Amino acid sequence: MAAKIKKGDKVVVLAGRDKGRDGEVLEVFPKEERARVGGINMVKRHTKQSQTEQGGIISKEAPIHLSNLALADKNGKPVRVGFKILEDGRKVRVAKKSGELIDG
Repeated sequence: MAAKIKKGDKVVVLAGRDKGRDGEVLEVFPKEERARVGGINMVKRHTKQSQTEQGGIISKEAPIHLSNLALADKNGKPVRVGFKILEDGRKVRVAKKSGELIDG
């Protein structure tokens, strides 16, 4: 199954405490159906000091389920994603409502 949300995409949160906020996808975990989004679903972790990192309370992004995310169109509104095969054989993502190509 092709990925509807990929690393680097601009997404909008549909549900949860960050509903309505948007951010960029930093990492996608396809097996868990989750993604880490910049500035979204922040959690605090108490970490021990190591040779490379300072110890203390660190805020970082926790993964959020893909069903709670939607791709953002050029206006920043959430949009549903479909797929289309072009004449040259490439499979591209398409915005369902407008029919606009998402990746080039």
